[in-house]
Amino acid sequence: MNKFFSGSVLFALFANIFACNSGYTPKPRSYFKIDLPQRAYKEFNEPGYPYGFEYPVYASISKEADSTGNNPYWINVNFDQFQGRIYLSYKSITGSSVYKIKTPSGYKDSVVGNSFESLREEAYKMTYKHTIKATGIIDSAFATANGSTGVYFYVAGEAATSKQFYVADTARHFLRGALYFDASPNADSISVVSDFLEEDIKHLLKTLRWKGKQ
Repeated sequence: MNKFFSGSVLFALFANIFACNSGYTPKPRSYFKIDLPQRAYKEFNEPGYPYGFEYPVYASISKEADSTGNNPYWINVNFDQFQGRIYLSYKSITGSSVYKIKTPSGYKDSVVGNSFESLREEAYKMTYKHTIKATGIIDSAFATANGSTGVYFYVAGEAATSKQFYVADTARHFLRGALYFDASPNADSISVVSDFLEEDIKHLLKTLRWKGKQ
């Protein structure tokens, strides 16, 4: 074996050993730059609906599918560019709700009269079912200019939703909302968008008004 070849092999060997034992710090994971739109709002004021509010011009409204036909005022505020939406579910406090209950012969509909207390408890249950993935949930009470009250929930961690709320006048109207994204939950990748949309959620609540009697 000639000396040049032998030296080359030894150099490559030592270089490899040095590389394996040297400290290497991987670059942090990066995400695509997100272009956030300019804020501007328009009014949701559909005839027959028991509520109205302002929502972003970069969002659209669609009806939430309801196989029971008992929830005609459930809608979605869609943010297609972010693959997200706010689910809004409305219930009349003086009305009733249909729930599926398990029986020996299968699931059957059960009609239950609504009350503010029962709807509030349901809102808490719907939020806290995310504790499996969430690292923490903070609830914050608030009041609106029209005299309604509610609770805003901050859900931390890898849960499917990061923002939820309910707002009610405690006598006739109860509205629950939840922000969801179509993408797999990843707090790091969606936090920028979630924080941006939080201001839109709060604007919706600030401009919310009840209409007529239910």
